[in-house]
Amino acid sequence: MKKRLGFMLTLVLAFSMLLSACSGGGSSNSEGGSADSGKITLSYWTLFTGGDGENMDALIAEFNKTHPNIEIKNTKLEWAEYYTKLITAVGNGNGPDIGISHTSRLPDLIEQGVVTELDSVADAAGIEWSTYNQNLLNATVVDGKHYAIPIDTHPFIMYYNKKLLQDAGLLGEDGKPVLEQSAEGFVTFLSTLKEKLPANITPFAFESKDHDPFRLWWSLYTQLGGNDIISDDLSKVQLDEAKATQAAQYMQDLYSNGFIKKNDPDFYKTFQSGAGAIMMTGVWATGTWESTNGLEFGAMPIPKIFDQEAAWGDSHTIILPVTKDEDAAKREAAITFADWIADNGQIWAKAGHIPSKPSAIEKQEFKDMDYRSDYVSVADTVKFSKPSTKNWQIRDLAVMKYLNEVWAGKMQPADAVANMQPEIQKVLDQ
Repeated sequence: MKKRLGFMLTLVLAFSMLLSACSGGGSSNSEGGSADSGKITLSYWTLFTGGDGENMDALIAEFNKTHPNIEIKNTKLEWAEYYTKLITAVGNGNGPDIGISHTSRLPDLIEQGVVTELDSVADAAGIEWSTYNQNLLNATVVDGKHYAIPIDTHPFIMYYNKKLLQDAGLLGEDGKPVLEQSAEGFVTFLSTLKEKLPANITPFAFESKDHDPFRLWWSLYTQLGGNDIISDDLSKVQLDEAKATQAAQYMQDLYSNGFIKKNDPDFYKTFQSGAGAIMMTGVWATGTWESTNGLEFGAMPIPKIFDQEAAWGDSHTIILPVTKDEDAAKREAAITFADWIADNGQIWAKAGHIPSKPSAIEKQEFKDMDYRSDYVSVADTVKFSKPSTKNWQIRDLAVMKYLNEVWAGKMQPADAVANMQPEIQKVLDQ
C-alpha cells in the first residue's frame, strides 16, 4: 500500500513539474504578460485619431493575430497632450513600453531622457537598417545612434482640381498638370488659371499665415540649397540670408499678384468645395479629398521651382521609452513590433502617408491605391532640420513670426529675414 502511494505521489510530482515546464514557470505578471502562457504584453501609447487611428488599430489587430507570443495593448491619447503626458509618465517610472514620436520631437525626448537608443536591441532582434528609406532613417539618428523606427513620412505636397485645370487648358492627357518646373513656369501656370477661370475661383487656395506658408517657405529655401537655420554644433544661427529672402520674396509675390486669396478663413474648404484650382498642404489631406463626393483631384510633389527638388516633411516614428525594468525580452518584442509596422506600411499608407520601407511601396496593395504613387518620391527629397531641441521654438518665436508679417504685406522680405536672425540666436542662447 505504501509502495503504491509512493508511486502515485511520484507520478503527481512528475506531472506537476511537466505542467510547470510547459507553462514557463513563475507567476502571472500584469505588465509583462502572463508567464503561465509565455506571452509578452506590451503597453503602446499613440496619438492617432480618425483614419490614422483606424489604420493603426487594424495593424495592431493583425500583429496580435500573427504573433501569438506578443500582445500589444494600445492607449490613445489626445495629440495636444500626448508629449506632456509621455514625458511625465516616463519621469515617474510609469511610461509605456512603446510610444510614438515625430522625428521633429525626438531631440527633446532624447535630451529629457525619455527614449532609449536602439542599436543593441536592434542587433539582438535582427533589424536591418538598410531596409529603410535612408533619408527618413538618417533623420532619426543622433550622435551616431538610432533612436527610433520611422514608419512613414508625411511631407508637404500639391493637390489640384482636375476639372478646373481641364477648363483652363492645363490638364494633360495623362491627367497631370501641364506645368513647367521652374520659378517662371509656376507663375505662368497660376497666371493662366487666374485668366481662364471664373473670378470666384482661387488659383491657389492657401493660408495667409502660420504653418503651411512656413512649410512652403522652408521647401523653397531648401530648393535653393539654403543651409540649415542653425550651425552644426547647434549653438549659432547660420541662416543663408540671401536665399531665405529670395524664397520669401517669391511667396510674397504670389500673394500680392492675387494668385492666393488673402485671409481665406478656410482654404481647405475652398479647395474641397471646388473653388480652388490647386492647394498645398501635408499628405494627411489625401483621405479627406478621397471621401469628398464629386471632387476630381490629383496629387503630386510640389513643383521644383528652384534648383533642386526639396520639400518640408516630418515622420511618425516608433520609440522605446525608458522603463523601470528595461526587460530585454520586452524590448526585443517591442522593436519586432515596430519593424513589423514599417514592413506593412501599405496599410498605414491608407491615411495618405508614405511608407518608410521601399519594400512596402513595392507591394501590390500600395500600388493599387490611388494618388500615393504620384507623390511617393518625396520621401527621398524631404529636408529635415538638424536635431535640435530648439527647432520648434525657432519656428514659432522667430521664423513664422516675421514671415507672417511678409505675407500680410507689413514687412519686406529682406527686413523680415534680418529681424528673425537675432531672434533665432536669442532662442539658441536660452
